[in-house]
Amino acid sequence: MEPIRVLIADDHPFYREGVRTMLSVASEIDIVGEAARGDEAIAQAVALQPDVILMDLKMPGINGIEATRRILHSSPHIGVLVLTMFDADESVFAAMRAGARGYLLKDVDQEEVVRAIKAVSRGEAIFSPAIARRLIHYFAALRPVAADLAFPELTDREREILQMIAQGHSNAEIAERLLLRPKTVQNHVSNIFSKLQVADRAQAIVRAREAGLGLERNSDYPEAK
Repeated sequence: MEPIRVLIADDHPFYREGVRTMLSVASEIDIVGEAARGDEAIAQAVALQPDVILMDLKMPGINGIEATRRILHSSPHIGVLVLTMFDADESVFAAMRAGARGYLLKDVDQEEVVRAIKAVSRGEAIFSPAIARRLIHYFAALRPVAADLAFPELTDREREILQMIAQGHSNAEIAERLLLRPKTVQNHVSNIFSKLQVADRAQAIVRAREAGLGLERNSDYPEAK
């Protein structure tokens, strides 16, 4: 299996060096580039086409959120994993709306970073425990929209699958629980993304939970596969 190609975007050289050193022991990860500014991250993403970008939010010039938005506009296959000190709700949701697949705080350990990089490279959405709790509390505080009124463009089966996606179930788990073929579930998921006009699973989860779907499943480290 080829290593996961990672670009580090952070304006602090010592932190970049620390991350590079930390990840050098993971044989499945290959650091292919570094960027200290948002515009550099955009240029490096275009030139290197990494699998995953570790993106800080606060950088000179173009910030990490806008850099994420621009990178994914031209290269939607790249997985952006935010790695930052900022845990404010507005930062988290702005990053998710820009297309980031994950959001970790910089106090996470090496094992968590490696795990998150692997998850994001597979197209999963992942959050550090502190961020996960904030998301759960935020969505739980919203006024739920009745399931039969949410997303009328979806069929009953698609709404059911969206509910399970919002609960963090993988396609394989959904297929097993609903007694469907994996290919059938994959087709339903593609239709859901198209109808909701979202790019990936992370954005679908945000849309679903804003509508009150999937709030009953709780996890300290939710992961959508």
